[in-house]
Amino acid sequence: MAVPYDPGLVDAFLALHFAYRPVDATFMGDRRHDHRLPPAKAETEAEELAELAALKARLEETEEPEDLGQRLDRRLMLSEIVIRERAADTWSRFDNPAWFSGEAAFSIVSLLLPQSAPVREDALLARLGKIQGFLSDSAERLKDKSVPSAWSARALRECRAMAGFLREDITLHEAFAKSWSEPAARAADAFDAFAQTLGRHADRPARCGEAYMAELMQTLHGLDLSPRQAVALAEDAFLRLGRELEEMAAAIDPSKTAEQLIGELLQNRPASAEDAFESYRAWDIKAREMGRTLVTPAEDYGLDYRLQAPCFRRLAGSLYFLFYRSPPGLNPGTGSVYWVTPPGDDAEAYLAANAKAVVKTVHSVHHGSIGHHTQNARARMAASRLARIAGTDCALGLAFLGSGTLIEGWACYCVDLLAEADGFYTPQELLLLKQSERRNAASVMVDIKLHLGDWTIDEAAAFYRDRAGFAPARVQNEVVRNSMLPGSRLMYWLGVEGIKALRARWPGETKDFHDTLLSYGHLPLAWIGEEMQRAGLLRT
Repeated sequence: MAVPYDPGLVDAFLALHFAYRPVDATFMGDRRHDHRLPPAKAETEAEELAELAALKARLEETEEPEDLGQRLDRRLMLSEIVIRERAADTWSRFDNPAWFSGEAAFSIVSLLLPQSAPVREDALLARLGKIQGFLSDSAERLKDKSVPSAWSARALRECRAMAGFLREDITLHEAFAKSWSEPAARAADAFDAFAQTLGRHADRPARCGEAYMAELMQTLHGLDLSPRQAVALAEDAFLRLGRELEEMAAAIDPSKTAEQLIGELLQNRPASAEDAFESYRAWDIKAREMGRTLVTPAEDYGLDYRLQAPCFRRLAGSLYFLFYRSPPGLNPGTGSVYWVTPPGDDAEAYLAANAKAVVKTVHSVHHGSIGHHTQNARARMAASRLARIAGTDCALGLAFLGSGTLIEGWACYCVDLLAEADGFYTPQELLLLKQSERRNAASVMVDIKLHLGDWTIDEAAAFYRDRAGFAPARVQNEVVRNSMLPGSRLMYWLGVEGIKALRARWPGETKDFHDTLLSYGHLPLAWIGEEMQRAGLLRT
């Protein structure tokens, strides 16, 4: 017989999550775990699985709650537990050297970011002191494993970068103290020692298989699609969007291709590095002003554009170091920081990287203003406790992957949404948006076909480069992330398509739809649609 749902099960779930993923706790704002690293002993996975099974049994014997937030919390916990159990057999994090290097690196970096200020020296020293033991356990776990060579290469790059950071650039941190030097040097030695163990493993394909991908799509993302069906949709869209690109280009200038017109657009660059920096905030303000008839922008939670701190400038290129990170939902403070990359030795390359259209669409809209920034601010007020933090950016990606169809779906969708604000985009900028949409459809194909075994990493990279038009410098990082995180790249395009479908069923004002959508927080978009339907908010 079912028993009433206990809201305290969320606390039990988070306690279990943080016990095995303390770096996530730091990113989410629970500082009680700042001194810890993840356990990585031989028995760790079995212990975690036993605790997950016990918690799942408690959840399954409860009634589905009538309360919206509690209902969603229960569903999210069950879906996460199911996938974690399945991953232990199919896609264990303990089989990936880049998981170990990333957790070790961000155990330190997370404590030095503005969201963790002031730096807790006791926690920092504790983690520095534990790096050697953690990476030693990691090497032992991996000793007899076969590992995709691309994963080992990524872990090697991260280890070398962190060793250099700990020996040199950490001294540039504004809170640096001499007491950090010796522990940081020992931790650097540990990264070097772990790096020496990499590359010795037998290579293997980087694919999770169709059954696991199907479970990710259905259980985590709530998608009523098989992997093959999703690929077919993306392939059709990729071809259609290619035709639309050329039709749009012909309407602008029949003598030029879409690629040529976009190339010309990207020549519109700031006059100086100072102008580039100022453009981030200027376009953020403009997007809020022109977008407020379409969605209520976050005005009560700040976004501070800053030049990236000197201590992180060399490190950022080698780690999952984001321009903008979701704020720590359990301790959000009054705002977030957006890192603007400072100029380097090549002034021309810097200005090219900060072309007007790139800053406008990628930085100030997708990540800032009405994009991730507004979406994260609204999530902090969601009815579901877990939906306030599920989309936290952690060492390797989102804390709970299922939240991504809303999170990345919204950020891509809202860039296109501003086309409805008359005059925000030029015709050539709309062409750039169409190109981005096509690339997101291409990423669905790579995400799935890579993990079904249809494509190798090299074949996926060739598709990105030769057919999807990704910048060559971006391709390798993109395809390696695809290989490590199945189901993480399909959520962009499928998320946008899902939002469009829900909007078509909304009977009221556009702004009300977007505000309502974001009010649910970090959740699978399909679940939000079901809750909207349950509340009578959508046409059938």
